[in-house]
Amino acid sequence: MTRNRLILAVIALGVLAVLAGVAMRQGLFGGAQSGVAIGGPFQLVDQNARPVDERILKGKWSAVFFGFTYCPDACPTTLFTLGQTEDLLGPAAKDFQTVFISVDPGRDTPSQLKAYLANDAFPKRIVGLTGTPAQVDQAAKAYHAYYQKAGDGPDYLVNHFTATYLMSPAGRYVCVIPYGLTPEQTAERLRKAMRAGRGAESC
Repeated sequence: MTRNRLILAVIALGVLAVLAGVAMRQGLFGGAQSGVAIGGPFQLVDQNARPVDERILKGKWSAVFFGFTYCPDACPTTLFTLGQTEDLLGPAAKDFQTVFISVDPGRDTPSQLKAYLANDAFPKRIVGLTGTPAQVDQAAKAYHAYYQKAGDGPDYLVNHFTATYLMSPAGRYVCVIPYGLTPEQTAERLRKAMRAGRGAESC
């Protein structure tokens, strides 16, 4: 990592801490009963360049994460965790998917997403989504997922919300899974929501 990139990464971590504080003040970690509307319509394309909308969330428990493929730490860490979580769920994993929405549409083309998400350590049941800046912004606003470009040139970073949104098979928000949980902790939260069924309001 170059010195400039390291400086940007440090700045990014500071910003992410601020964003996490904002999310906590707005009640995003409180589950569906928090009263904050999470989720809504979006129009994006997947890693195979196929048009996708919010209906992709229907029928499965979905871990929705906003990130970018050039992310140096939070994104690969989260995807590694979700990959192990998927394994820990055993047979129940067939009802679970990870949805990775890029907040870097300038670089994250469908082909870039496809190559990045092919990592064997990432979830097997994963969908990568990208789109125009306006489309990505619409999706992020629907989820209150904050992001902001940091730096210039080809090595710029994107500061972004690092928690994961759990959505029910009905496409409804259940809760936020905080960044930094172990695969075991994440799997237990998912099992709790799954036991509660489609009407789950916490995890």
